[in-house]
Amino acid sequence: MLKKIILGLLLILIAICLWNWRWVQYGYYQAKGQLRVILEARPIEEFLLDPNYPDSLKQKLQLTKVVRRYAIDSLGLLQSDNYTKLFDQGGKTLLWNVSASEPYELKAYRWDYPFLGSMPYKGFFDLEKAKVEARKLQDEGYDVRIRTVGGWSTLGILEDPLLSNMLERNDGALAEVIIHELTHATLFIKNEIEFNENLASFIGEKGAEMFLISHFGDSSDQHLEYIQSEADSKLLTQLILEGAKRLDSLYQTFQVQEYLSSAVKDSLKVNTIAAITRSLDSANFYNDRYHQIFETTQPNNAYFMAFRRYHDQEDTIMSIYNSHNGNFKAMINDLKSKYGK
Repeated sequence: MLKKIILGLLLILIAICLWNWRWVQYGYYQAKGQLRVILEARPIEEFLLDPNYPDSLKQKLQLTKVVRRYAIDSLGLLQSDNYTKLFDQGGKTLLWNVSASEPYELKAYRWDYPFLGSMPYKGFFDLEKAKVEARKLQDEGYDVRIRTVGGWSTLGILEDPLLSNMLERNDGALAEVIIHELTHATLFIKNEIEFNENLASFIGEKGAEMFLISHFGDSSDQHLEYIQSEADSKLLTQLILEGAKRLDSLYQTFQVQEYLSSAVKDSLKVNTIAAITRSLDSANFYNDRYHQIFETTQPNNAYFMAFRRYHDQEDTIMSIYNSHNGNFKAMINDLKSKYGK
């Protein structure tokens, strides 16, 4: 009887694997890449004690320790061993994200992940596999985007290390990415990726500014540099979100004018996106590089969807923050009690 039960369970497991073979393959390659990062990461203290490790990077590592402590003690983020180790990526990109959108609608393509639910992007530790996924979606008519990923969270499942390329960021940006990813490990609501990303972006940005003021002072170079950088980022976000509304209006006319050919729709879409990108020319950025973002390539729907994913609910998050009198600990505890984790 026991053998029959074991055989039955084995057959069920095989059937599940065959039915979800693409996810089994994908999970294998993702686990392989993630485990390499986890297993090869070394404690920060080893780098700090290494006489051959650059002093400038040691200063950055010391800063990450202070940021992490601040995020836990002052912001109420999860106490864990995340970011107590460093993975040396040798200056190479580790992870790429593929995202996609409908061609005439700002509607994200979504992947249904086991356990995690529906998500509007898919990560790859292999660029060629990311390109294969992107080509498949392009052949199906979607707007597709591949972007590099400079930091990610395993949502508290594994012990996330710092990535060496993170240390190339200025102090404010480094604090922001650490706090952003620690937020994901603290609270993650299944099937609410837009809220999760908006929440992490808000806490990352606001928390980084609070940290810089606390650690360096409000008139410090570090704080002033971050304020200028954030002003540029928010201006770009505003212009892109306004552009997304223009695209929404255009695509709504497509639904009314069903007789329009794909060629006409594509022409109207391209001209509208070009007008949106030209709006950056007269924008008052501190850093001129923002005027050159679209010099070599024009954004598509997937690009506009990414900005909505990370910033379109900022007013909602701000209202939640204000309702807790600017107390991140109270806000996070309330959200955790409401949604779990």
